[in-house]
Amino acid sequence: MGDCPLNISRAIDLLKTHGVHVVGQSSLYKTEPVEFLDQAWFLNCVLEAETDLSPEELMGTLLNIEQSLGRHRRLPKGPRLIDMDILLHGSRVVREADLEIPHPRMAERRFVLVPFSEIAPDVIHPVLRKTIAQLLAETSDKSEVKLA
Repeated sequence: MGDCPLNISRAIDLLKTHGVHVVGQSSLYKTEPVEFLDQAWFLNCVLEAETDLSPEELMGTLLNIEQSLGRHRRLPKGPRLIDMDILLHGSRVVREADLEIPHPRMAERRFVLVPFSEIAPDVIHPVLRKTIAQLLAETSDKSEVKLA
């Protein structure tokens, strides 16, 4: 939807103005839709960032950035202008009604694991106790993920 690389670039710029210091970024990847298949492919990347924001504050910031860029949540898993998630927040585990960290489905999604493995293959998932590279090697997801 729209200019995906530009949307990602704008989102990253907005993070920087909201107390989030980006210290690493994967390449951009074209990724096949998962679950809701009747839609265009997505463009994904993973960022490594430092922040003093709590997980809840960070999630609020991400939602505000999505909204400022024009995201409207119409169809779950459907087409969207931008979608920002917290995959990990250090080694914290958060289980709340509106926020789960680590992201509950990250180990099942190549579109997350491939770019994550590019920048931080040795990071350990705090619940599964496996590295990102191990999770990628073990995932049953066979969806296509290719460099953009």
